Amino acid sequence: MRKYGRVDNGQQNIVDGLREIGASVVSTASQGNGFPDIVVGYRGINYLFEVKSSKGKLTPLEREFSDAWQGKYKVIRTVEEAFVAVGAWRAPPCGCDAAA
Repeated sequence: MRKYGRVDNGQQNIVDGLREIGASVVSTASQGNGFPDIVVGYRGINYLFEVKSSKGKLTPLEREFSDAWQGKYKVIRTVEEAFVAVGAWRAPPCGCDAAA
């Protein structure tokens, strides 16, 4: 079992995008032990985000953390998902990809 986490592909793009809309972002990927990859503050609310690739799955430790956490926690895969999660952008009503 890995103690320390690693930075997933695409995390920097998500961090950059969130910062561009005025969010505070701290990378916590090296924390390991199932703790989410980034902590985001936006409009007075804090969010914990686990960043995954398009096919990435939660590890057992990440699943344990997410099941126990009682605050704002979300698995995100794209900048758009991050924007929706913090309320900076709305998902299309059809549930389809906005770029399509």
